[in-house]
Amino acid sequence: MAARILVAYTTKYGSTAGVADAIARELAAAGLEARAVEQKEVTSIEGYDGVVLGAPIYMGKPLDLAPFVARHAAALSRMPVGAFAVGLTPVNPKAGQLEQVRAALSSALAPLEPVAATVFAGALDTSKMGLADRTVVRLIGSPTGDHRDWEAIASWARELVPLLGA
Repeated sequence: MAARILVAYTTKYGSTAGVADAIARELAAAGLEARAVEQKEVTSIEGYDGVVLGAPIYMGKPLDLAPFVARHAAALSRMPVGAFAVGLTPVNPKAGQLEQVRAALSSALAPLEPVAATVFAGALDTSKMGLADRTVVRLIGSPTGDHRDWEAIASWARELVPLLGA
């Protein structure tokens, strides 16, 4: 019987959802029973053999990840957990910023020790944003467009397969 893996993610404008779906597809192609579900739809993680958590980075922190980890801490502590964050830091690096994002991801996951954690470049489509978010994007000079590296995402997902107990 194939290991059951939940890819639980938060998304604001769809970029992280696309990454989560790609990870679930890659895990399924490797023979795992994997599905991507928005964290707000997850009421229990019982019955899964492993979990991959994903969140977009907003204001330097993974959106809604820490409350999800706290809510499911007991179950998560009994299984392998992978984690990823999606943001523009990898394509718009400032000194020390990528390390800060990695530290924020680690902090949001605490006390969990993930089997693997990474940060992927995301996508920013201002046509999906409200006026306030578009204004912030313009003021801070964030790069727009789709910067997701689908091969890097697929490669990381393949590396997860043995780490998730499969």
